[in-house]
Amino acid sequence: MGKIADNLNLVKTKIAKIRPQAELVAVSKNHDEAAIREAILSGQRIFGENRVQEAQTKFPQLQKEFPDLKLHLIGPLQTNKVKDALKIFDVIETIDREKLAREFVKHDLKHKEFFIQVNIGEEPQKAGVAPQEVEKFYKLCTELKLNITGLMCIPPVGEPAFMYFALLKNIALKLNPKLKLSMGMSADYEEALELGADYVRIGTAIFGERI
Repeated sequence: MGKIADNLNLVKTKIAKIRPQAELVAVSKNHDEAAIREAILSGQRIFGENRVQEAQTKFPQLQKEFPDLKLHLIGPLQTNKVKDALKIFDVIETIDREKLAREFVKHDLKHKEFFIQVNIGEEPQKAGVAPQEVEKFYKLCTELKLNITGLMCIPPVGEPAFMYFALLKNIALKLNPKLKLSMGMSADYEEALELGADYVRIGTAIFGERI
C-alpha cells in the first residue's frame, strides 16, 4: 500500500499506546474518492466530512461496496440539509442550536447518533454551544428524544489545547458520564487521547495537506 496506509498505521499505533479504546475518524474532506478508497483498503472504516454535498459526491458508492463504513458529519449544518444529511451520515457531531435539534426530530432517527458541538473557547466566529449553556441544551435535546451520545469541540488555534480538552471532559462528566468525547485533530490528538478522547478527528496526518 502507499503513503496513506503508512500514515494510518502510524496514527493507529499512537492511539493504541495512549488510549486503545479510542476510535479514529479519518477526515476525508477535500480529498478524493481514490484517497478514501486507499484508506478503506488499509482497514479504516470511520470517516468524517464537513459538508453534506461533498459527502454525497464521494460516499454513496463506497457505502454500497463497504456496508460497514460509518460516516460522521463534523461541519456546520443548515436546517434545509437535515434530510440529506440523515441519508448519508451515521453520526452528526455538530448539533448546536434548538432550531436544528427540532428539525432532526421530524425525521426517522433510527440508529443515528448525535454529538453536541461545544464552542469551548467561546470564539465568536465558531459554531457551537457556549460551555455554560451546554447543560440547558442537553436537557432540551433529551426532552426531544434526540439520541445525544457525546460532545465535540475544536480548541482555539494557538492556545494550549489540553485546557480545553479538560474542560470538555468536565462538562461531560457533570452531564452524563456515559457521554463520548470527540476532540483532538492532527496537531493535538495525543493530548486529547491522554485526556479521555473517545474519537479523534484526523485528516492531514493521514491524507496529507488538503487539495
